[in-house]
Amino acid sequence: MQKWTMFILFSVACLFAAGLMLFNMPQPEAEEAAPEGVQLVKIVATNDFKFDQAEYKVKAGEKVRLKLVNKSGFHGAGIKDFDIDLKDGQMEKDVVFDKPGKYEIHCSVMCGTGHDDMKSFLVVE
Repeated sequence: MQKWTMFILFSVACLFAAGLMLFNMPQPEAEEAAPEGVQLVKIVATNDFKFDQAEYKVKAGEKVRLKLVNKSGFHGAGIKDFDIDLKDGQMEKDVVFDKPGKYEIHCSVMCGTGHDDMKSFLVVE
C-alpha cells in the first residue's frame, strides 16, 4: 500500500512541475521597433570595452532613434559633434542627423581599464 501512495505522490509532483514549466515560463522579449518612419539604431555595449558594431549607418535628414543597451557593465554613448550623451537616466534619444560624415561614438562613462579604447563610428550618408 505504501508503494502505491509514494508512486501517486511522485506522479502528482511530476505533473505539477511539468505544468509550472509549461505555463509559467517567461515570454521571450518582443523585438523592439521604433515608430513608423523612424530608424532604430541599437548600440550594444559590453564589458570587453567594445560596442557591438564598428560602424552604425544612418541616412542624412531622416529621423533616427538611438538606443543604448548595456549588455554587460555600465557604459554610455556620446557623440560630441551632435551633443548627444546616452547614459544612466536617458538611454535613448530621437535625432535627425543633417550633416553627412563620419562621427565618433565614445563611451561617456568611466567603465574601466579599456574605457579610452571603447569607440565606434556613426556614418551619416
